[in-house]
Amino acid sequence: MSKSESRNRTALLPSIRCFPEEKLEILQSAQAAGLSVGEYLRRCALGRRITPKTDTKLMMELQRLGGLQKHLFNEGRGNVSEVFSKEYSEILVAIKKAIISIDMGIDGFAEQRTKS
Repeated sequence: MSKSESRNRTALLPSIRCFPEEKLEILQSAQAAGLSVGEYLRRCALGRRITPKTDTKLMMELQRLGGLQKHLFNEGRGNVSEVFSKEYSEILVAIKKAIISIDMGIDGFAEQRTKS
């Protein structure tokens, strides 16, 4: 198919029977991926990649908190004890880890929860 040629999907598949809880799970998964149910099922059936849509509001808030934390860290460099400085840097690392985990769609804090 060339770039100038456009194709429309016209072939229909039969309806799929499933349990109500399976339907709900499929609907939620499609919504989390930012896809229509048809596109989600098509990608699943054809083994194509499904990348979850990240929560942009959550990401922006984490980045904002990271910026504020970095500001506190830099402001307190000479004035704050080493204990607080270490605590500030640990919080910065945790925020970065959360942002990366959300972006990659993984739970980066599962190990910490199992230890607690």
